[in-house]
Amino acid sequence: MNNEEKIPFTSHLEELRKRLITCFIAIGIGFVLAFSVKEWLFHLLTAPLISVMQPDEKLIFTSLPEAFFVYLKVAFLSGILLAIPVILYQFWIFIAPGLYSEERRHLAPIMALSIFFFIGGGLFGYSVVFPIGFQFFLSFATDTIRPLLSMREYLSFASLFLLVFGLVFELPLVLVFLVKLHIVSIDFLTRNRKYAILVIFIIAAILSPPDVVSQTLMAIPMIALYEIGILGARIFVRNKPQDEGQVK
Repeated sequence: MNNEEKIPFTSHLEELRKRLITCFIAIGIGFVLAFSVKEWLFHLLTAPLISVMQPDEKLIFTSLPEAFFVYLKVAFLSGILLAIPVILYQFWIFIAPGLYSEERRHLAPIMALSIFFFIGGGLFGYSVVFPIGFQFFLSFATDTIRPLLSMREYLSFASLFLLVFGLVFELPLVLVFLVKLHIVSIDFLTRNRKYAILVIFIIAAILSPPDVVSQTLMAIPMIALYEIGILGARIFVRNKPQDEGQVK
């Protein structure tokens, strides 16, 4: 810590409690706002699926309270998204006093880039992978076999995959940190690019629908993110002598 005076541990707990209460209030306000437009939010979330469904196909709910609880979950998740600026600000003012000036200078852009890549991953999954994946899954329907799509199951599926895509798009930041911490080197990343591409296609095969088009659509952005990570490491990480524990 860069503070000369030591702050009692109880003061840290009290400060943390205040920040958490502020975050919960922000999420609550976001939840109320989102719940007022819950139908529109759920329609927006289901738009990639609806675009590939047959005109006579509809989403269903299989129990009386299912639709209500789905709307609650949509509003709650949306409330968290709306409260992210407040949450990040509270996080910043809680940890900033304990950081050195150089650490404070780097943390803000890192947080901004993390949000940017996460949102980019979610948007890519929503606008590109979802329509193709849903088209593939619905292609198994026949004249005698029709899909009955539950609101609850779709929400669980969509929210999980949007989260996965958001996390996958954090790859450039992960690579920069690995190089920054001298766990791997830039030469190691470039030299083993072919193995990284193989691993990326394996991950894409696991996360995407089992067809070549969907797997390729997911793998190509991941390869681009890998290259962006190497480029970012070259720009932001100064060349230093390699440590003994660094992968060469």
